Amino acid sequence: MYNQLQQKYQAALTGIKRKYNFISLLRLTVGLLFLVNGFYGIKNERNYHFYIGLLLVLVFIIILRLHKKVDFQRKLTQNLLSINVTELEYLNQRKLPFENGTEYIDFKHEYAYDLDIFGNDSLFQHLNRTATWSGKTILAKQLLKVNESSEIIENQEAIQELSQNLSWRQDFTAHAKLNTDSEKNVQKLTVWSTQPSVPISKGMYFISWVTPVLFLGALTAYFITKEYVFLSLSSFIFVLNLGLLGQFFKRIMLENAHSESIDKTLLHYSILLQKIEQSDFKAAKLQKLKKDLLQGSTPISDEIKKLSELFGRLDSIGNLVTTPLFNGVFLFHIHTLKALIDWKTKNGQHLMNAIAIIGEVEMLTSLANFSYNNPDYVFPKLNDSFAIQFKNVSHPLLNKLNRVGNEVDFSKENFIILTGSNMSGKSTFLRSVGINMVLAGTGAPVCASQANIHPLKVLVSMRLSDSLSDSTSYFFAEIKRLKQIMDSLQCERSFVLLDEILRGTNSDDKRNGTIEVIKKMIAKNAIGVIATHDTEVCLTAQEFPQLLVNKCFEVAIVDNELFFDYKLRDGICQNKSATFLMKKMEVI
Repeated sequence: MYNQLQQKYQAALTGIKRKYNFISLLRLTVGLLFLVNGFYGIKNERNYHFYIGLLLVLVFIIILRLHKKVDFQRKLTQNLLSINVTELEYLNQRKLPFENGTEYIDFKHEYAYDLDIFGNDSLFQHLNRTATWSGKTILAKQLLKVNESSEIIENQEAIQELSQNLSWRQDFTAHAKLNTDSEKNVQKLTVWSTQPSVPISKGMYFISWVTPVLFLGALTAYFITKEYVFLSLSSFIFVLNLGLLGQFFKRIMLENAHSESIDKTLLHYSILLQKIEQSDFKAAKLQKLKKDLLQGSTPISDEIKKLSELFGRLDSIGNLVTTPLFNGVFLFHIHTLKALIDWKTKNGQHLMNAIAIIGEVEMLTSLANFSYNNPDYVFPKLNDSFAIQFKNVSHPLLNKLNRVGNEVDFSKENFIILTGSNMSGKSTFLRSVGINMVLAGTGAPVCASQANIHPLKVLVSMRLSDSLSDSTSYFFAEIKRLKQIMDSLQCERSFVLLDEILRGTNSDDKRNGTIEVIKKMIAKNAIGVIATHDTEVCLTAQEFPQLLVNKCFEVAIVDNELFFDYKLRDGICQNKSATFLMKKMEVI
């Protein structure tokens, strides 16, 4: 499908570019004709040159608007083409150009660092198709928490609906990519919408209407009577109006501090919101998001478009030509300030919610794109009996041609003691289960042929690092993480993944510590997996046969080569590969 769309938008873009270039040439031609007409008008002193000039100005304005419209279509089509080219390159594993979310990396989070949620080649980077700062942030937050079952089901329905509507998703994303959105702009809008503004007094509001009327009246009287007293009066009122503007100049500049490039951002927000408002969604969550935008008598998209216009007008105060003229005659910026304050009073509390809804839809479109790109993935069924079952589960970020699926069931024994030689697949299996639990918690499909889960908080200790700045050794960092996991289990039942814990101590201490950790885990009703190389730890399963089970990954030596099949088996690992590999490479 991406191939067909690429060809479609490539052809459309070629046509639009031809149209764009023709209009550009036409605009230049009209501009030159205006200059030529002006030259001959001065030379010949004929009145008809004046009317021709007015006509050319009118034609130029029409062409300018048409040029702007075609330019918008050109940029939108370029975005649509880019979206499909990028998806093709991504699916063919030639490029991973999406933002990786490194700013969200949190080494202290329960699983984000261990499971590669953010960073290069991370889950976030593979999922992320957002174009606004709000969308990116909401997607990141979604990957750092587990939703309630009801919210997961709502997300699943929304993702499935959006997944089947490729044209809507791509059109929405293409428009979002036109945005000049940034964290700075969103923060400015947050501050502006929440800070109260002192309203303009009724007296000043009355004067702001009276003085322009008096000015226009005096000027009209002058043209009718030719009496200079009316010209003097109109001049006085003009200066008075500029003085009134000076009284409000500081307030206008304070409001204007929030308006730099904000008007364009808000205009694009209004377009995205209008697309949501006008869509005929079926999923309950999408309907709710749409309903939240249509609560008032006027759609919020129209209100935000109006706000964009107000900020654009306010920003014109820096124009040294129009500002004295418009304010001396109409008190233009005082009226704009009044309209801006009224807008905030009426709609300020809805602004950030509307922006958040854009982000929520972008998050859902990213997960829907993930579902569309992986039609063999399944949406897990949910249960409330703490059962977790996966069939043919594997890591969603591994190459489809190479990854190996496994079946795992935590409904009988809650905790698995996993053994296997180096490179046999233990850590990959832990990450596969962990990252699919994270995906399931968002409502996204999982990399499995079948899944039935109870949504649980995920706690992981797999990849830790020492910190010179915190004066923390690797061993102490691991102890702190284990303490964090135990404290969390004290509050709620969770899904735990541990990979070769207590590496920084001697063998006996490590073995005894690992056994005690397992015992405490099952005492706290934890569900999950612990990987270890110490086969004596596996004997703990004999003490708790109803709660613990041994599983392993084996390695075979075939034709003097190591062979890994990465298949999960029952029991304790029997084969060793380290000594064989060191002898083969002449280390020993």
